[in-house]
Amino acid sequence: MPSITDLPAAEREVRFAPAAGQRYLVTVDTEEEFDWNRPIQREGFTVHSVARLAKFQQFCEGQGVCPVYLVDYPIATCPAAGEVLGEAVAAGRAEIGVQLHPWVSPPFDEQVSQFNSFAGNLPAELEREKFRQLRDAIVRTFGTNPLIYRAGRYGVGPNTAGILAEHGIAIDTSVRSAFDYSAGGGPNFRDHPLRPYWIDRNQRLMELPLTTVYWGMLRQLGPWLYPKMWRVPRLRGALSRVAMLERIPLTPEGVTIEEAIRGIDIAIDQQLPVLVFSFHSPSLAPGFTPYVRSEDELDSLYDWWRQAFAYLARRGVAPTTVRDLIASVELA
Repeated sequence: MPSITDLPAAEREVRFAPAAGQRYLVTVDTEEEFDWNRPIQREGFTVHSVARLAKFQQFCEGQGVCPVYLVDYPIATCPAAGEVLGEAVAAGRAEIGVQLHPWVSPPFDEQVSQFNSFAGNLPAELEREKFRQLRDAIVRTFGTNPLIYRAGRYGVGPNTAGILAEHGIAIDTSVRSAFDYSAGGGPNFRDHPLRPYWIDRNQRLMELPLTTVYWGMLRQLGPWLYPKMWRVPRLRGALSRVAMLERIPLTPEGVTIEEAIRGIDIAIDQQLPVLVFSFHSPSLAPGFTPYVRSEDELDSLYDWWRQAFAYLARRGVAPTTVRDLIASVELA
């Protein structure tokens, strides 16, 4: 089984039925709250923001969007999560996927460290057992077999693809194109493509990268130039302000709606078949992430989504679901 961290050959690109058109998927890293400024710990987390999922789900339903909640172990074992999302999942108005945070997922056989926070760095059997226990907890709580996976901290490794295929996962969405996490022991996705591709066509395992694009007069040089400026972040900011070069991930966290719209335009121009949006569920309650510190900032987050959905509709990009994506794949 190829590794998800390997760069794919061009012929592995996934083809979708032409009638599907360009679509977008909203993914939610649905997880516990913890202090982002402290070292990773097994203890001391909370799940207060689970109650706020009800409002976000209602909001998405009003917009005609079916969100994908990528659930980790503290959420999968939280009874309130099943109560809040269970009806929507059963009715097909929401979907559930897997998100593995190894430091809070049993069995706890590894030392907690930054290196081990990337599940793909763990021994294969330990990564497999953590995944299995998490997946089984999701099935018990939500009554559905998840078909999509994202590694916490995007931390896939050489054994991840095989583990996903063994457990019936059809789509991995851990690749965050244009980002490099190798300085902390994680994977490097700097050169990975944005378009979906087969990790293993025989196993029907697809990679659906998160959408990040370069914008500006130098955007064609973005994959080469942007990483070279990591030692001088002021230069990155200066190039962005003068519309020369900007890296834009499709997320409301740290990205303005004006920037996001520029990113959407680039993604459409590049004819990406699927635009993948993401954010963290603790941002749905003030004070748990750096992006939402007050109720006013929470209102702004919802307004960001409202404007993004409206702009996507104007550009003719429709919302999709995991099951619809799988159904629209051309296998011939």
